[in-house]
Amino acid sequence: MKILIIEDEPDLLAALKQFLEGEKFIVETADDYFLAMEKVGTYDYDCILLDIMLPNGSGIDILKQIKKLNKKDAVIILSAKDSVEDKVLGLDLGADDYLAKPFNLMELHSRIKSAIRRNNQDGEKSVDFKNVKLFFEDREVLVDGVELILNRKEFDLLYYFMIRPEKTLQKTSLAESVWGDHIDQADSLDFIYSQIKNLRKKLKDSNAAIDFQAVYGIGYKLV
Repeated sequence: MKILIIEDEPDLLAALKQFLEGEKFIVETADDYFLAMEKVGTYDYDCILLDIMLPNGSGIDILKQIKKLNKKDAVIILSAKDSVEDKVLGLDLGADDYLAKPFNLMELHSRIKSAIRRNNQDGEKSVDFKNVKLFFEDREVLVDGVELILNRKEFDLLYYFMIRPEKTLQKTSLAESVWGDHIDQADSLDFIYSQIKNLRKKLKDSNAAIDFQAVYGIGYKLV
């Protein structure tokens, strides 16, 4: 899943990025207000880690913009300002959680997983579609109770579709969510076809009751 870290402290930003990439997240970063506003207006994220105090602007204004755009990204505020007023303001504006600096990385990881679970899975630990059950936090997929072995990108692809069953998904949004923001600079998105082809074969071989349907000129949907 894709996370955006909005943080202006270089050492903390680097530490968060390294830690979360180690936990198999795709991590994008922004170290000032203007870059952060550009990213939240252009791309979608599963979770945004938002510092309040930023060069050139406030994280609170970024949060307001996220809600103004009706974006569904989960937001966790990270701030050295641990006043009750800041917490209340952030949560009232629609933030999913608030964590005061300094914080433990494992606690942050737990809160990210909880925020994503609430946002994408209605709080459930698994996502179910037909005879396929996917556990996001354990990165496990079962077909009729039997484990299906997937590589990292195959799992991420399947999860992206499983939380949006029967919906046509554009290739560009699919690529950005699974491979990262930079993918919009690629000359071609043909690699998505190969990934889905491999995943379809594994699902078929395991007798999964789900499949991918190509929607000409747009993308794919899980049926």
